[in-house]
Amino acid sequence: MNIEEQVELLMQGTEYGDEELKKAMTAELRQRLLDAQKEGRPLRVYCGFDPTSTDLHLGHTIPMRKLRQFQDLGHEVTFLIGSYTALVGDPSDKNKARPILTETQVAENAKTYTEQAFRVLDHDKTIVRYNGEWLSELSLLDLIRLGQNFTVQQFLARENFARRLDAGEPIFLHETFYALMQGYDAVALKTDIQVGGSDQLFNIIVAGRKLQEALGQKPLVGVITGILPGTDGVQRMSKSIGNIVPINSGANDMFGKVMSIPDAAMSKYMRLVSRWTPLEIESIEKDVTTGALHPRDAKMKLAHEIVSIFYGEADAGSGQEAFVKMFQQKEVPDEMPEHQLESGQTVLDVILAAKMAPSKTEARRLIDQKGVRLDGEVVERGDVGFPHPGVLQVGKRKFLRVK
Repeated sequence: MNIEEQVELLMQGTEYGDEELKKAMTAELRQRLLDAQKEGRPLRVYCGFDPTSTDLHLGHTIPMRKLRQFQDLGHEVTFLIGSYTALVGDPSDKNKARPILTETQVAENAKTYTEQAFRVLDHDKTIVRYNGEWLSELSLLDLIRLGQNFTVQQFLARENFARRLDAGEPIFLHETFYALMQGYDAVALKTDIQVGGSDQLFNIIVAGRKLQEALGQKPLVGVITGILPGTDGVQRMSKSIGNIVPINSGANDMFGKVMSIPDAAMSKYMRLVSRWTPLEIESIEKDVTTGALHPRDAKMKLAHEIVSIFYGEADAGSGQEAFVKMFQQKEVPDEMPEHQLESGQTVLDVILAAKMAPSKTEARRLIDQKGVRLDGEVVERGDVGFPHPGVLQVGKRKFLRVK
């Protein structure tokens, strides 16, 4: 790729919330790439991941996909585990303070993060670091000096802090430390490029760049990725909402869940999750617009591409076959009743609410006999929260589209 093609690929799927800021970051990225080419050195690129849970979903992998693009272009990538920032908790996308994790919890979660990340990143080309290496060495005086580079007004202007302030909800002092800690990560790594989701805009563009400049480094270029919507196509992918595509649930499950996303969300998935170039995506979208490619077939290509990233071509093919068998060969009807999932509903609750079984006892019996399926996968338990939206099958002939 020439420099312009690289810039187009690396800026694909980015969101800054401000067109001028995006133009500025695009120009700076172009210049960094040109300088690196002239100097014959790779750019230093990193993204930090706070191990706040054990299992990752597709939304978590968006910045990893961007890191992989940098790797494929020959740049040095660091997968930074926030062993110290996770102890504070990132307030960026929350309307309340995150719960404080213990060091033991963070260490356990970190083990699974790297294992799952290498399904996207090139293991042999990835540097793994822990920010406790340098953050644990900072003294109280060091922290105060870092804080001298910011005003309280800058923090209060952040959307989530401003919203909480207006609502009279507490903003804890420790929450402001998070941006300082993440900004110092950029300094410690002497990074050229930092990748992160749009919820990290303040931490990267304000904190990281400002601290690097204050400490004599060239300010980083922030590559800010968009947020992936969940299977509902509207709200961000989230376990609490139940609209996730897990990356550890098997190829068939992943294929089915990607096929369940609304057509309107396909463009975002192509730009954020696939390995396709901007030209390839443009070609697919053009074919859909002109009618040369049916939206269902475009989504099938997308599901195959995404599943193959995590499970390989063979399993992606198997996932497609299973989906075609179930949905396209009429084993599942085109028309069926619908049910709007309510917060906290279990599988049993949905079966009874939709009158798919006459009693809870009968519903439990069907589950025990492997007679209940969700998107083709056997439902093992009925007393747990409903796993995700999809097609619920009870017995051989009862179907329900759960939304």
